[in-house]
Amino acid sequence: MPRARARNHVLRALWAALLVVVGCAASDPRPAPMGADGGVPTAPSPIAQAPPVPASAPTVEATDAGLAEALDGGGSAAAGDSGGFAGGARDGDMRLVPAGTFVMGSETGERDERPPHPVTLAAFWLDETEVTNEAYGRCVAAGTCRPPSPRNADLNHVGPDSRFRGRRQPISSVSWDDARAYCGSVGKRLPREAALERAARGDDGRRYPWGNEPPTPERASFSSAVTSDVGAYPAGAGPWGHLDLAGNVWEWCEDVYDPYAYTRPGAARGEGGSCRQALAAQEDLRRKKLDGFTGTNPIPEECERVLRGGAFNYDAPGLRSSNRVHHPARFRLVMSGLRCARDVARP
Repeated sequence: MPRARARNHVLRALWAALLVVVGCAASDPRPAPMGADGGVPTAPSPIAQAPPVPASAPTVEATDAGLAEALDGGGSAAAGDSGGFAGGARDGDMRLVPAGTFVMGSETGERDERPPHPVTLAAFWLDETEVTNEAYGRCVAAGTCRPPSPRNADLNHVGPDSRFRGRRQPISSVSWDDARAYCGSVGKRLPREAALERAARGDDGRRYPWGNEPPTPERASFSSAVTSDVGAYPAGAGPWGHLDLAGNVWEWCEDVYDPYAYTRPGAARGEGGSCRQALAAQEDLRRKKLDGFTGTNPIPEECERVLRGGAFNYDAPGLRSSNRVHHPARFRLVMSGLRCARDVARP
């Protein structure tokens, strides 16, 4: 059988076998209170819990040839293009981010965003929107996920928590462990910070997901006192059709926060240091009295985790795609939520 025909045959068999699982992480201009609920068990929040929806066959709009092109590094979208393969390839509630090389970081942000450097990633699937209260609520109802904390909205003076629990609003007030557990429960994983920046910046190095123009109320949820429904800002779509990559809630990433990540040997692969290396870097910053290196939050005293994308309570500059924020994994902040990723299986 010719090679191209064999590959197409295998791809069709692969997609036919897949099932969709329903539902499914810089400056920090406003540091979160250090007393924010650090994972203390609480009574369940009033999350809208819908009955389970039967799984159905995946909707895969990518052609066999188009998917093969993405896996090999082709299929990029032009700025503002949401049509064709690159802007429309999807599998259920996920959109494809093609393989490729992009410039990660910025010379104009905080010092932990420097230096700008090329990063090469394989293709991957990424949720089109942030995970909703409805989707997370199904995981809570199944006894797999812990409810969000109802306390942090009041601690941040944006309460009551019920304002953030609409069915289509993004889940928030969950810890890094909660976010990781949810993604695992639906056969996915948390994305790396390089993956979220790749999805937001595309191949053309845009400052925000939609381009280089500053945020506007039509493009993102920011400078507000409450989250918006996911997908409410189609004008803010990223280069491959993902929504809410800027604003609404910060999104937990898999990575340990390493202030020196961009100078590590694995930087070209989007890989920072280990927990031990991150702690050593933080001690080096304290010794050099570089308090502002990681933004306005204090230099961490422990291994923290990265969050990306800005939030509803941030100002416009904080939504830039190179912005890096860090918090302890146990923090359950009302401005922090998640979306999930999944590797693309090669034939």
